[in-house]
Amino acid sequence: MNVKEIRDLSSEELEKEVTSLKEELYGLRFAQATGSLENPARIRDVKKTIARIKTVLTERANAAK
Repeated sequence: MNVKEIRDLSSEELEKEVTSLKEELYGLRFAQATGSLENPARIRDVKKTIARIKTVLTERANAAK
């Protein structure tokens, strides 16, 4: 998910997306710990997407002040 797609979503949708990405990240970490993770780069991608979404949410919160 790129920044343009993130900015097009509403804040509520972004919060739901962060929640689902955190659940996915938990599953990926569990798979890595058990040795069944096929694509370790996916962990980095998920973490970066969460950071992008949180950055947009922070920008919106600061703009609303």
